[in-house]
Formats: sequence, C-alpha cells, structure tokens
Amino acid sequence: MKAKNVSPLGLPQLLLSATLLVASGNTWAASCCGGGSGSALMLSKSAQQLIDLSLDVETYHGFWNDAGARQQDPQGSSLAQYRLNLGYAYRFNAHWQASLVMPWVVNDTEYSGVSSTNNGLGDVSATLWYEVFENITCVWKVNELADLKPSIYLGLGVVLPTGESAYGDEARTSFDVTGRGFYRVDTHLMLEKTLYPWTVTLQGSYGRYLERPINQEYGKAVAPYDKRLGDRRFLSTSLGYTWFDEDANTLTLTGAVADLREGSGTLNGATDPLAQMKKQSASATLAYATASQDWIIKGIVNHALRDDHRGKRFPITDVFTLEVSYVFD
Repeated sequence: MKAKNVSPLGLPQLLLSATLLVASGNTWAASCCGGGSGSALMLSKSAQQLIDLSLDVETYHGFWNDAGARQQDPQGSSLAQYRLNLGYAYRFNAHWQASLVMPWVVNDTEYSGVSSTNNGLGDVSATLWYEVFENITCVWKVNELADLKPSIYLGLGVVLPTGESAYGDEARTSFDVTGRGFYRVDTHLMLEKTLYPWTVTLQGSYGRYLERPINQEYGKAVAPYDKRLGDRRFLSTSLGYTWFDEDANTLTLTGAVADLREGSGTLNGATDPLAQMKKQSASATLAYATASQDWIIKGIVNHALRDDHRGKRFPITDVFTLEVSYVFD
C-alpha cells in the first residue's frame, strides 16, 4: 500500500484531529467555583486533586482543501476515530496547579478501497496553571464593582510526541498516525466569570512547535531534512446557564464557538505554506455536578462549521464526548 495514494489531503492530515484536538483543551472539568461549567482540566479553589476519564467518538464528513473549499471523501469511505483520555490535575497551593492528559487513540478507516484499524498512545500533554485571583469570583448579585472581577488563569504547557507519527518507526500509512511527532510549547490565557446562573468564558492559546531532524517517513528512509510545523493559535468563547435542584445539585448547559489555526512551517529553514491549517467549530455541553462537587458527568457535542472557508487543509468532523470526573478535597 503506497502512502501517497491514501488521501488528497496529504498523509499527515487525514486523521489529524486526534493529534490536534486531544491536547488542546478538548477535555473539560471543574471551574474555579467547582461544578460543570469550566472549560479546562482544572481544579476549583477548594479541591486538591481530580481524576478525569473521557471517551471521544469522532466521525468524518469530508475535508477542506488548500483553497478552503469543502470536499467530499471518496464514495464508500468510512472514517472514525475513538479516543480514551485519562486526565489528572493536582493543586500545589492557592495559586498553582498542574494537569496531565494521556489519550489512547483508535483509528477505524475505510478509504479509497483500503481498510485499516490501528490503535496506540496519542501525544501526552501537561500544563502548569497560575491563578491570578485570590478568592472565588462566582457571585449571585453585583453589589459593587469588585463583584465583576473575573477569574484569570495563565498557563504554560508542553505536548510530548508520544504518539505514532509519520516520522517514526511504527506508522506505515496515515491510518496509523496517532501523534504529530513534534514537541510543542503552549501558552494559555483563560478568563471566566460567573454571575449565577450565567457563566462566560474566553480562552486562548498560542503554541510553538520545535524543529526536529527527519530521516524517515512512514518507516522508509528519506534524505535527511529539518522540519517545523506552523505556530498554533486557538481561541474559544462560551456562554453557560446553570440550574440548581432542591438538593443543590447542578445542571449546566454551555454553548461555545472555537477557531483553531496553524500557520506556515519551515523545511530546512525555508517557509512551508503547505503546513497551514484551519478549523472553526461550535459545541454544546450538558454537565451534571453533585452538590458536594465531587462527581461531574458531561456530554459534549463538537460540530465543525462546514461552509467553505470555515477550514483549510483539515478534515471536517463531529466529535461526541462522554466524560466523568471525580474531585478530591
């Protein structure tokens, strides 16, 4: 099976969503107030540790080409990806906490007459968070200007190339890819404000891939060259509404829109515009949290906006997520 015949997108991008999205804030957990309204794997002020388990089911519906036009996959194609994500967060003190996410990826594909099933570890991500605020900022009523102060988080993260990439020994075709094959350093900024029953969140990140030498592609030797992927930018905004029952358990519905892009990379120091990618999406989250805020259960639907120019050199996918978190005081 020749890799070059697999996809009009180019091999690294056929099943790219796992390697871009798993480590980019696709796992949600508690907010600074606790409960299910948060938009990162993060601990509330009163919590010490968190264990998070989520299952993503991603279905593919074509792709955006180099010009940003939507294209259909070949007739008879069936692409799906399943990701089991294990997350852990730990609080060091009142201002510092860290999180770790490890995905296990399963690719199940039928494309251009080629069938393949493959699984393996994805790219592991770790993030260190600093909380700029002193006290919980969630309020029921604005009595003074200080009540409008949001929760502000600053983050520094790293993505480790632990998955199977096009540049290693394991992956033989794009169907086998579960990681990017590059280290990436991310900076994060998140602002969150809850004025019950409403919560507004703005989250942004900037990632820089590290250049690496390459001497093989899909297990075959190639002339050595140096490669760096394009800088990564992610921006999302969300609005949530929380209901309380008579026992103080909560149900939160959140809607969000997001924009994910990567710019031009480099090949031996020269600009590589073919590394550019873009995807815009909308999502809805329904979260249930117990009154003690120890258990959080979430269902998430992420839908790619499928119009032309909503993406570029990227698969068009829908992601369905079921997530369960347990929080330790």
